[in-house]
Amino acid sequence: MFERNKIDNVTQQATVPAEITLASGEVVKGRFFITSSRSIFEVLNGESQFLDFETFDGERALLAKTTLAAVKIIAVANAQSLKARLRDGEAFDPYSVLGLSASAGWDDVRQAYLSLSKIYHPDRFAGVGLPAEVRDYLAAMARRINAAYTALEAPHQAAKRADVEKAKPIFTSASPRASVSQRV
Repeated sequence: MFERNKIDNVTQQATVPAEITLASGEVVKGRFFITSSRSIFEVLNGESQFLDFETFDGERALLAKTTLAAVKIIAVANAQSLKARLRDGEAFDPYSVLGLSASAGWDDVRQAYLSLSKIYHPDRFAGVGLPAEVRDYLAAMARRINAAYTALEAPHQAAKRADVEKAKPIFTSASPRASVSQRV
């Protein structure tokens, strides 16, 4: 009988974000693909001659270990650290959450919000068997992105409402027909 949750002979892969320095001196940021049952240190010190690496731009390649000069593991913030930053009194800067400067226009804010929402939306990864800490991180980032957009949208909406109110006439006279029909 086929069991839906059990797949034989398929290894789960994990990714480890890293910054590597090649023997040529070039610095590349990306992630290693490793078997989830092994640590990155076991993979780097193992017998394999090549490492599965993908740059953050999406270019995936097998790198020969002999071409590596240095490997720096990048620590990715978890959901708890995102929550702690807000609790510890760090000022919430919606522009930095969206990756924008404070002088960015509304169109830039909206575009950044839409692109980040597509990246971090929890439904995008619903069918993928991600570890709990990754799901928590994605949910926390989605909440931060939504909060940043809401914080920047409120003044924009208030300004639009004020413009509508300014456009309304201050005084309108009664129409002549209404006054004629009232006389009869």
